[in-house]
Amino acid sequence: MNSHNELASHFGAGQEKLSTEQSFTTEDILWAAGIWSVILTMSPVIVFYTLMVA
Repeated sequence: MNSHNELASHFGAGQEKLSTEQSFTTEDILWAAGIWSVILTMSPVIVFYTLMVA
C-alpha cells in the first residue's frame, strides 16, 4: 500500500506540472502566424470569387 501511495503522489505531481504549464512555444506562434497569413492572403480571392459568382 505504501508503493501505491508513492505512485499516486508521483502521478499527482505530474498532472499539477502539466496543468500549470500554459505558455506558448515558438512553434505555436509560428503555426498561428502561418495560419493567419494564409487566411489574410486568401480572403481577397474568396471575396472576389463570391462577387463574381453572385
